[in-house]
Amino acid sequence: MTVTKIGYARCSTDKQDLTAQRQALCALGVSEDLIYTDHGLTGTNRARPGLDQALAAVREGDVLVVPKLDRLARSVPDARAIADQLEKKGVKLALGMSIYDPTDPMGKMFFNILATFAEFEADLIRLRTKEGMAIARAKGKLRGKQPKLSEKRQKELARMYATGDYSISDLAEVFAVSRPTIYRTLHRTGAKISP
Repeated sequence: MTVTKIGYARCSTDKQDLTAQRQALCALGVSEDLIYTDHGLTGTNRARPGLDQALAAVREGDVLVVPKLDRLARSVPDARAIADQLEKKGVKLALGMSIYDPTDPMGKMFFNILATFAEFEADLIRLRTKEGMAIARAKGKLRGKQPKLSEKRQKELARMYATGDYSISDLAEVFAVSRPTIYRTLHRTGAKISP
């Protein structure tokens, strides 16, 4: 029986590139046409079409190859579920140059330790992101979504509405924004909105 190597690569954002992972998979013996990818999807998201295709492509005796475990999963339960799925199919998992044998107790333990570190790393990234956003918010650099109209234009809109000469639809057309934006602006300025 010939062993087929199926590759899987993933990057979290559209700004990242899969080239290095593809090259690593090819260097590990995976044919270019047997590499499945997910672009712009996080490892914490289990709904990944490329991963689903890779898991569907592997057969008993095959090897699923990923450059690093964090490309496959970012949580212990997810990594464990994928490993169990591979074990049921009789498929081995290669993490870079290391092959994980799900039937070997040492291999299982090593895999679980790596999965724990991948989850820990994902948690640290989330924590740093939250801390960074809190610092930016405190410095006034992160203000959330800004209104579509400047403060001056919001005041003008409220003034025009208060005259009673303009309907919500008229104002939406004059200011080139949607009706919901007009309502939000009037609400924000404290204007009384007539039914």
